[in-house]
Amino acid sequence: MKIDFEETTDDLAKRINIHEQYGSRDIDAWMLDVLQLQPDSKILDIGCGAGKQCFSYFHYLNGDADITGTDVSRDLLNEAIEKNKQTHNAIKFQLMDFNLPFLMASNQYDLVSACFAIYYAQDIPWTLAEMHRVLKPGGRLFTTGPMPSNKQLFYDIIKEATGKAIPPMPGSSRYEPQIYPTMQSLFSKAEQHIFENPLTFTSVEPFMVYTRASMSEDRKLWNTLLNTHEEFEQVMQAIQQVAQKRLAKDGVLVMTKVVGGFLATK
Repeated sequence: MKIDFEETTDDLAKRINIHEQYGSRDIDAWMLDVLQLQPDSKILDIGCGAGKQCFSYFHYLNGDADITGTDVSRDLLNEAIEKNKQTHNAIKFQLMDFNLPFLMASNQYDLVSACFAIYYAQDIPWTLAEMHRVLKPGGRLFTTGPMPSNKQLFYDIIKEATGKAIPPMPGSSRYEPQIYPTMQSLFSKAEQHIFENPLTFTSVEPFMVYTRASMSEDRKLWNTLLNTHEEFEQVMQAIQQVAQKRLAKDGVLVMTKVVGGFLATK
């Protein structure tokens, strides 16, 4: 299954800002609590985007780690490289997709992570097997992604606004049913951790900022609802009307992010 996707810096930043401004929980703190990273770790973060997890690991360990971040987006990597100046370039960033180079040595990393990315891999079993290969014995793989019940309000409003079924999203349709069973089969131990973060909106505007960013970045996946810019704007207008109606009725819009953290040990 090939998924044509490349997140833009602008769309990603908007969504992260909405999570931080309107959510009640800190997902980075949750990840660090789950991982309990140890000093002198060698870490590979695949699909690192603008480096958010890499910098989180770095600061948690007070710089006592060998961290490499990889991504397929040059724009996002350039942003990470610019931020990396604040660490005196302590983190390594490189352009790479999910197909780890065959020359990459086996048994070298204490942790491989793929946060909100792994479900875009073309061949999930092969990619997870490669992640397993490059981990040290006892090393861990950590992935995050949306669970099937993630941001249900978002999809309910879109469905009501368009009268059409929601197309399968790579995350919610692939993450739990495909990634976790494969991790269970490859690793000696695998466990699930669930993070729930209600985003509470008292006006329609931030919900629409999130909706525009989400549907714009994944526009090719929404081709059963829209194809042209004009259709996109028509759908946005319809969504805003439904969201406004729900806000008037309930007094608030609550969209809950439901994230699965899958942690497996080699």
